Amino acid sequence: MIITKVSAQKRPGRYNIFLDGKYAFSAGEKTVAEFVLLKGKELDDEQVEKIRQFDADAKASDLAAHFLSYEPRTVFEVLQYLKKHEISDEAANSAVNQLNELGYLDDRQYAKLFIKNDLRVGSDGPKSLLRKLTQKGVDPEISQTELDEVMDEDWIEVGQRVIKSMIHQAGKLAKRELKRKMKTKLLMHGFDGGISSEIIASLDLEDDEDLQMQALKKQGIKAYKRFRRYDESECKFRLKKYLFSHGFSTSEIDAFLNGEVINFDDLAEY
Repeated sequence: MIITKVSAQKRPGRYNIFLDGKYAFSAGEKTVAEFVLLKGKELDDEQVEKIRQFDADAKASDLAAHFLSYEPRTVFEVLQYLKKHEISDEAANSAVNQLNELGYLDDRQYAKLFIKNDLRVGSDGPKSLLRKLTQKGVDPEISQTELDEVMDEDWIEVGQRVIKSMIHQAGKLAKRELKRKMKTKLLMHGFDGGISSEIIASLDLEDDEDLQMQALKKQGIKAYKRFRRYDESECKFRLKKYLFSHGFSTSEIDAFLNGEVINFDDLAEY
C-alpha cells in the first residue's frame, strides 16, 4: 500500500492518511514524525497496525499529560478521564504506566499532598480525608498509612478552623450545648470523639458566669415566647424541659424560673 495523500484535519495537529487513494486512518504530529508518513511511502498491514497502536498510545499520553497539567491527579482519575475520551483500555494503561515511570503519577505522593493541603488550609478530619481519597481511587491502605504520619497537634489546628466561628455563640448558648454542637460539627468533618474533645479543650472556653447567665436569659425568653400560651404550671414545665435539653443545669433552670435571672412577670413584655 502506498500513501497517496496526507491532509490536515480541522483539529490542529491531526492528519488524515490515504492509502492507494482511499482514507485509511488519522494520525497526530508525533506519529507522522515517528514513522515519516509522507506521500509515496509504502506500508504493509503490520506497519499500519504499529502506526495505529503508536498513535493511540501517543494520543492517550498527550491527553493524560494535559489533564495532569492543571493539578495533581490519581491513577483512577486519569483512567476515568481517558475513558471519557474514548481511549482504549490498552492505550490508557500504557499512558498511565509511562507517566508513573516518569514520576508524574503517584497515588502515594498524591495522598501526601492532599493531606498536607488540608492541614494547611482545609477543614477535613482523618476519616473525611480517607473517604475522599478512596473516592478518588487511592488505595485506603496507602491513605491510612499517610494519615497515621500526622501528629495530633496538627489535627487540632485543622479542627480549630472548623469550629472557630462558633465561639461567638458563647452568651447565646449554654456552654454545655455549645460544646455539644462543636463536637457534632467536628464529627461531621471526620474527626473522632477523642480528638474532637482535645480540639474543644484547646479553645480554652472560659467558665464565664456572666456569659452563661446571658445565654440562660436569651434561651429562657425564647422558650417563654414559645410556651406562654399554656397555663403557668404547664408553661414552667415546658420551659424547664426546654432549658434542660439546651444544656442548662437544674440549678440554673430553677434560678430562671424563680425570677433570679429576669423577673418572671416581666417576661410578658418580650
